[in-house]
Amino acid sequence: MKRTDWYLSTIDPQAQITAREYGLGLEIADFCIPGTLDDGFPEADRAVLEKLRGIPKRVLHGPFNELFPCAVDPKARALARERFKQAVDLAARYNASKVVLHGGFNPWLYYPCWYKEQSVLFWKAFLPEIPAGVTVCLENVLEKTPDMLLEIVTGVDSEKIALCLDVGHVNAYSPVPVPEWIDRYGAQLCHLHIHNNDGSADTHSPLSAGSLDIPAIVSRARAVSPGASFTLELPQAAESVRWLAEQLTIDNG
Repeated sequence: MKRTDWYLSTIDPQAQITAREYGLGLEIADFCIPGTLDDGFPEADRAVLEKLRGIPKRVLHGPFNELFPCAVDPKARALARERFKQAVDLAARYNASKVVLHGGFNPWLYYPCWYKEQSVLFWKAFLPEIPAGVTVCLENVLEKTPDMLLEIVTGVDSEKIALCLDVGHVNAYSPVPVPEWIDRYGAQLCHLHIHNNDGSADTHSPLSAGSLDIPAIVSRARAVSPGASFTLELPQAAESVRWLAEQLTIDNG
């Protein structure tokens, strides 16, 4: 377990304390709710800067509520573009190397073919606005198979965009096992969200409480994409950090 590859999500109010204790990074989740980017920004910004004090490794999770890059309505696509631009600007502000954004697939709204085709167009138009040194990592939520997001990223064909695999979402929403997602993503796998559940719901349970074999998943991801990083996306991460430290050898690489 390389400390430099691991992050804690700030959905845990104590994430920065645990991150400092173990030498981990932070994934900034304070702007997942889009309204925080507006009137709530000054207060959220002060809080984030305090959390990041002394923690050099950062990832930023962008907003996702009602944001659909493949939307039929051009005004809805424009809203997604505006919010995502705010997110990548914040990545530059906080010196975050990766921005996690949801692909936006909703099976009750979009046919898969539309989702893939329109997403490729959206990201090709958007990526030139991304600052140098920042990578967008598209995260799966309701996608049933790995092929959907993989086809989007390969269709865009840019070093500025890669894939974020949320293993809890896979376990809850996909019939395809997590190891197969990892193998299909291959070198396009840039980042992973790690949490557990029993397969019935996306509960963000502790790493030891669920049906996923987390150490095996981490080992598989490292073998397939050695440069990938990991975030523990847990409302209370300290217990799982200690558990993971017992399962994996920690080093400072």
